[in-house]
Amino acid sequence: MEQLTVLATRKRSVARIAKNSKIIKTIIEAIQEKKGEKIVSLDLRKIPEAVADFFIICEAKTHIQIKAIADFVEEQVEKLCDDLPYKHEGMQALQWALIDYVNVVVHIMLPESRNFYRLEDMWNDAVREEHQD
Repeated sequence: MEQLTVLATRKRSVARIAKNSKIIKTIIEAIQEKKGEKIVSLDLRKIPEAVADFFIICEAKTHIQIKAIADFVEEQVEKLCDDLPYKHEGMQALQWALIDYVNVVVHIMLPESRNFYRLEDMWNDAVREEHQD
């Protein structure tokens, strides 16, 4: 639940981003390179109560892979977009890692965590796009 607390308590940036922005492309490519699976982006821009413009959600098979994906996403975003996360959570338990870039929040989850929390269902009014693994 700590991840949901992070989302509820942070401040949102006024500037909005486009779905084809460099940061989103960089995040998705980093996830793909580390073999993240079932990658989905949710466009939350038309949902007034949304805490970000986009969620990017993926699965990892193991705790080690969650850490590898999260570390590589942060490395690539810093290198290619010159951006650091506002916050990241879940790096100890590694059931669900969250990387918060304010307008884009990345969720890297084990399949059982993803099935339990069902973020896509919670935000089912968002525009959903699947990305090839």
